[in-house]
Amino acid sequence: MVKSIENKKQTWITILIFLGLVIALTSPFHYAIVNFYPSRIYVGAIMWCPAIAACITLKIRGRKISSLNWNWGNWRYIRWSYVIPAFYGVITYVFIWIFGFGNLANEEAITEWGKELGLFGIGTLNPTSIAIIAIILLGTVEVIRAAATTLGEEIGWRGFFIYELRKVLSFSGVSIFSGLIWSFWHWPLLVYYSNNVLLEFTTFTIVIVSMSFIMTYYTFKSKSLWPAVIFHAVSNVYIQKIMPPLTIKVEGSEHWLGENGIMFAIVTLVFGLYFWRKAVKQNL
Repeated sequence: MVKSIENKKQTWITILIFLGLVIALTSPFHYAIVNFYPSRIYVGAIMWCPAIAACITLKIRGRKISSLNWNWGNWRYIRWSYVIPAFYGVITYVFIWIFGFGNLANEEAITEWGKELGLFGIGTLNPTSIAIIAIILLGTVEVIRAAATTLGEEIGWRGFFIYELRKVLSFSGVSIFSGLIWSFWHWPLLVYYSNNVLLEFTTFTIVIVSMSFIMTYYTFKSKSLWPAVIFHAVSNVYIQKIMPPLTIKVEGSEHWLGENGIMFAIVTLVFGLYFWRKAVKQNL
C-alpha cells in the first residue's frame, strides 16, 4: 500500500480517471441495450470498455500499457481458475436438483439441446453422448470464444483496477470495492433482463463481490491477468451455457436458477468467504 499522502492522492486520481472513462465509454452501449435491443455487438463492446479505459488512463498518467501483468503466470493458477468456477457452477445446479427447484433434464430435453447445438447428422447419438459432447465442446471451444470478450473486462478490472486499489487498500478492501464497482457497472443490463429487479440486484451483487474475492486472490497470487480471464470465461459458460440446458424448470422456483438466482448467490458466497479467509491467512 502507498504510504505518502501525495502518492495516495495521485493513486485515487488515477482510479477516478479510470472509472470516469469506463462510465463515459460504456454508457452509450448500455443505453442502446436498454432502449433498443440487447445485441451481442453491444454486449461485446461493453466488455471491452474497461480495457480501453485502462489503456487511456495509462497514457494520460504517462505509463506504458506493457506495465500491465501480461505474463502467463504459473500454470497451477490457470488450472485452478478453470476448475473453481466449473465446480461452483455444477454444485449450484446439483443443489437445485436435490432441493427440487429444478429437475435434471430428461432424454427429450437433452435431445432438443443437441439439435440446438447442431449435434445431429453425426451418426446416431443417444442423449448421454449428446450431453457429453456438448459439455466437452462448450467447456473448451466456447470457453476460448468467451475469453475473447472477458479479456476486455479483465484487462481493465483485474489487470489494472485492482492493482491501483492495492496501493491504497487491503486485500479485503480491494475485493469489496472492486466487486461493488464491477457489480454496479452491470446494473443497467439487469434493468433490461430482470423479472424481479430488487431480488436480482441483490443476488447478482452477492455473486459478483464473492467472485471478486476469488479472482483477486488468483490475480495477486499469479501476478498475471490471465487466471481472471479464464475464470470469468469458464464461470459464464458453465452458469449460462452448460448447466441451464441440463435443467428442467419447475414452475414458481425460477428465482432460484441462473446467474442471478438465489442458489448461485449462496454457493458463490461460501466460495468467496473461503478465499477471503485464505487470503487473510496468507497476508496477501
